[in-house]
Amino acid sequence: MYSVIVVPPCSGGSGAGYNDQIRLASGERLAFGRTARDGGLRIAHDGVSRVAGEITAHRAFWILSNLSEDQTYVVENPEGAGEHIKVAPGRLDAPVSFEFSRVVLPAAGELLSFDVWAPRHSYGAAARSGLSGTTTAPAFTLDRTKRYFAVLTALCEPRLRGEPHAPLPTVDQLVERLRPGWPAANRSSVYWNIDYLAVKLRLRPGPEAAEPGPRRYGKKESLVSLALRFDLVREDDLVVLAAAPSEVGQ
Repeated sequence: MYSVIVVPPCSGGSGAGYNDQIRLASGERLAFGRTARDGGLRIAHDGVSRVAGEITAHRAFWILSNLSEDQTYVVENPEGAGEHIKVAPGRLDAPVSFEFSRVVLPAAGELLSFDVWAPRHSYGAAARSGLSGTTTAPAFTLDRTKRYFAVLTALCEPRLRGEPHAPLPTVDQLVERLRPGWPAANRSSVYWNIDYLAVKLRLRPGPEAAEPGPRRYGKKESLVSLALRFDLVREDDLVVLAAAPSEVGQ
């Protein structure tokens, strides 16, 4: 049974000349480059090496070899809000664990891409049978019905919508975004919730432990980075921006 599906670029552009999906069983290999070696994936662009790389299917993940001498390849997770890995020139057998991936090749001033799917990912519940004692404390405790979560979601929204390098919204933009579900939102209340989140997610000490000093900047960026890295906010959570979240703290 196949474990990896390669989706070539659309025809009509500078990519390959066909759209058929290529299915690979575990252990099978697929070369890609400007010349379709051994029935491989042809990417017809002068900026792509004749033999640019190779994909190997391996059960629930796949392996990428970069056979270019001077180009770094990037494998993006389209669902990961900017999550990616870099595969250096000449690197062999780099494992890729994303269920949905986009391989990006720099080519003479252009960025070409094709997709790789690994649909055989499976998930199991943690084995707790036979274990006694207290349960493990959660790493992050967030209540999705509270205003602070709506603020965090609004902060993450541009990157959750597929713009991994989008600038973060200003406080004024956050106020406007939150008002449909929170008519009383203003700059002061949004700032308060950002400060509350920074303490709650342990990005800064609480008032009882804080030391005097200059104001810390980059708080919003730290919050978004942490939230997206650990999936504290997902694309499905954007629905909270249309709801009326509960009050917390004020």
